[in-house]
Amino acid sequence: MTSLFAQPAPEPARPTATRFVRVVVERGIERAGREGGLIDSSLSYALPDGPEPEVGERVEVPLGRGNTRAAGIVVRTGGRELLDGLDPAKVKFVLARTGAGLPPNLVRLAEWIAGYYVCPLGMVFGTMVPAAVKRAVGRTTVAEVSLAPLSDSERARRLTELSPRLGAAWHRLLEQDAVELPATARAIVAAVEGVSSAAVKKLLNAGLLVSTERAGVQARALRSSAAGVPALAPTLTDEQAAVVHGLTPALGSFSAHVLRGVTGSGKTEVYLRLIDALFRRDPRATAIVLVPEIALTPQTSERFLARFPGRVAVLHSGLTGAQRHQQWRACADGSVSLVVGARSAIFAPLTGVGLIIVDEEHDGSYKQDQLPRYHARDVAVVRASLEGCTVVLGSATPSLESWINTRPHGSGPPKYRLWTLSRRATNAPLPRVDIVDLAEERRRRADQPGAAADRQLHLLGPTLEGALRRTLDDGGQAILLLNRRGYANYICCTDPRCGWTMRCDQCDATSVYHLHAQAADRGARGFVRCHHCLAEQLLPAKCPACGGRVNTFGLGTQRIEQELERKFIHTHGLRIGSTLIRVDGDTMRTANDYFEALDRFAAGQARVMLGTQMIAKGLDFPNVRLVGIVNADTALNLPDFRAAERTFQLVCQVAGRAGRADQPGRVVVQTMSPAEPAIVLASRHDYVGFAEGELAVRSRAALPPVGRMVRIVCRDEDVGAARASAGSIADALRRSAGRLAGEGGAVHVRGPFPCPISRIGGFHRVAIEVMAAPPLGRGTLQRLLAEVRSRGLVTSDARTAVDVDPIALL
Repeated sequence: MTSLFAQPAPEPARPTATRFVRVVVERGIERAGREGGLIDSSLSYALPDGPEPEVGERVEVPLGRGNTRAAGIVVRTGGRELLDGLDPAKVKFVLARTGAGLPPNLVRLAEWIAGYYVCPLGMVFGTMVPAAVKRAVGRTTVAEVSLAPLSDSERARRLTELSPRLGAAWHRLLEQDAVELPATARAIVAAVEGVSSAAVKKLLNAGLLVSTERAGVQARALRSSAAGVPALAPTLTDEQAAVVHGLTPALGSFSAHVLRGVTGSGKTEVYLRLIDALFRRDPRATAIVLVPEIALTPQTSERFLARFPGRVAVLHSGLTGAQRHQQWRACADGSVSLVVGARSAIFAPLTGVGLIIVDEEHDGSYKQDQLPRYHARDVAVVRASLEGCTVVLGSATPSLESWINTRPHGSGPPKYRLWTLSRRATNAPLPRVDIVDLAEERRRRADQPGAAADRQLHLLGPTLEGALRRTLDDGGQAILLLNRRGYANYICCTDPRCGWTMRCDQCDATSVYHLHAQAADRGARGFVRCHHCLAEQLLPAKCPACGGRVNTFGLGTQRIEQELERKFIHTHGLRIGSTLIRVDGDTMRTANDYFEALDRFAAGQARVMLGTQMIAKGLDFPNVRLVGIVNADTALNLPDFRAAERTFQLVCQVAGRAGRADQPGRVVVQTMSPAEPAIVLASRHDYVGFAEGELAVRSRAALPPVGRMVRIVCRDEDVGAARASAGSIADALRRSAGRLAGEGGAVHVRGPFPCPISRIGGFHRVAIEVMAAPPLGRGTLQRLLAEVRSRGLVTSDARTAVDVDPIALL
């Protein structure tokens, strides 16, 4: 019998490790530093016997006292010098190697992002590797067949034992060029005529073929565009040829370029020719093309897939988990040489990158709005520098951040070289743009016969309505833009003595009225949604304050949709969901919804496309002859110094959808501010005039891109706690800024103050803005942030958002 007091057997002695690694776990771990610098956030681990992992490899390690299994990236390998004085016997061992990893240059890029954007390095690594890859979604084992490693004499002996029919199948297998071994049995049967699956099995049994298992990913094929693409590359215009010939010699070394081309000038064809030139120069080279998410349609990606068949991976949010895993793996194992994707594609695990292209580089979707708050355009430039390759930033309306870099930098040359495509590739003229004063339009409608009895709200003025009728009469198509979802954006009591307005209970914002999509009765009550926290409720039947009637004011895409059907269903057959399609965040729930809507419009099944900024770029429909901007003022009145720039870009981009073929295009811009420079210059397609004028305004106020900005937002359910946290950070920043003032120029710390939207989702928001005026720049702000960060006073987490180079101030 075993004694109750028997002592447990001693644990076996742990082996003494001689090789170690430093691992950054994919968590928000960050420790305060010494002497103004950050302590390395990596942790030391011992390596068991076996092959040593490489820098960038993803491993699993025990974390904390409970030895929780955690994933991380190896950032250094070596001996005891990695232990910082720790006892080697007490260092925990790496548990497993996951097989996923990042090239060394991506590790260096992650370190730059963590420092520049004030984000824990582990969170950056967590963003770089997609969740579908971490979870191995769609992973499967594939059996592949290859030739058995036999001597010539042994192979000849075994061939004599085959039947004549099987011997003939063997010779056909060797003589055919249609299949390259190793390959699956199914691929062999499909490619080699006269070889059946039974023959493959018998050749395996005869020992002439061998079967090996390879890990793979099983996923549905990517969606193709129904519209198709040209089979042959078009002839370049003189301007396109000049850009291609000028940029080709730059391939192979780091340089940055801005390609400003008017809408329809053929920037994509320039990209394709540059990629082709790169691959001809170096067949092992790879390239990355970034496209805004809403512009990455099958029509766009198909052009690259058709030009470089079998060499392209596509990465965007519309992929299933298995598809994303499959495409990422193809990048990592070298199966593809070109990646076309949205923002996160800049982290594609390619090696030998020779060219990075950022299309529509001005687009705000390249900036991530959560940790890490990186801007893919700027990250692309840094990655190009690390890879030693060329980066091209293309747009019809370049961001002022890129434009200012094409001007001389101090006494030196410009940082970026500027290339221009001033004409459309088809030689079609740019569309005529008419600015329409909405106030005058309302007076015109009021003067029409029967206007006094007309109780309907008209969001389309007589000019735009008449232009749409003529376009439909002539067999053309039209695109109408209103950058506001829903039916009405203001809900209130009709009694002016009451003053009740409907606001979100959890946000400092009004709620938006939406119609039920499935409601057949157009008079049925809809629902109210907050566009910030997404809370929903039914529209009140009466005012909750006084019992009076509730009214809905304002405009949205749903209201325009109903007006269009009411006015055009009998004369032109416009019907919601059929010949009239609405493209916004409410109707386009998935990427496939969006792609199917575009296919219907391309096929001519829909005559009018109404939408938000989702339809402003990346679309090329030859029959679009009219573009109408229902209200160009939606962005102008926002409390943001970039409001004019966004308005100019939006008007220019959506105007460029018109008249791209042989029929002339027309654009009608409705506005209450017809003299606004951003709108006037956009109507003239005068980007240079707008950019230089706007830079002059920004320069006087030292606003970006002339000056530099960092925005810090503290969030808390208790407004006092949010203010206190922001106040302590602001005080620390001011003390550190005072020590940097001796460098010349000035660092200004504004705040703390409530954000324009002071509460979202129940959290109060208090902001601090740090501005560095010339001649100080990003280097000064980085030193300031590094100092307060190293003392543990600023940490990017769920309650403190540090936004370097912010693009939105709400």
